[in-house]
Amino acid sequence: MKINQVEELVGITKKNIRFYEDKGLIHPERNLENGYRNYTLEDVEILNKIKLLRKLDIPIETIRQLEEKHVSMEDCMTEHIKKLSKRQQELDTIKEMCQIIAKDTSHTNPLDAGKYLEDMRHLEEGGTMFMDVKKQDVKRSKLSPILAALCCITLFITILALIITEKDVPIFVLVFFIVLFGAMSAGVIIALKQRLHEIEGGEIDEARKY
Repeated sequence: MKINQVEELVGITKKNIRFYEDKGLIHPERNLENGYRNYTLEDVEILNKIKLLRKLDIPIETIRQLEEKHVSMEDCMTEHIKKLSKRQQELDTIKEMCQIIAKDTSHTNPLDAGKYLEDMRHLEEGGTMFMDVKKQDVKRSKLSPILAALCCITLFITILALIITEKDVPIFVLVFFIVLFGAMSAGVIIALKQRLHEIEGGEIDEARKY
């Protein structure tokens, strides 16, 4: 069957289906005549299983281990229950701290952030996980340069496409713009890589020192 049929049967998008294929979780055959993927009922069943497990917040790598028979479903669920129980305990701790802060603070009794941060530090030493602010900041910092690079490259491609579709454009002009936009796109990609490397290298940590 075609991917449109699988999309309707399973209720996940084509993008998700191809993502799971790229991850090696399903292996549809190719039609030798037209190169299209041919999905089977077995593929549909696997995708349904993946959909269920992802809704339960099972990681992709764990699902791969399940499909490769490296771990049983029982062991997978048991381990996941342990992780969920630990996370629930952490959420209960965070909820309790929020309740204490709400009770202790008022217009006449302002928030003493240092006190609660010290309490958090002791809890973290005991294994409690709070929000990783650094990780969230890194993700947000990466988004802007990636979007900017995509916009620039899309603009280059659009302009080049308009030039190519124009009639009677001298070949040397066409080659010039192809080389120019190619070089500019390469420059944007290099700059993007350098920017992401700077962010990954701890730029945010350095900024927090000031």
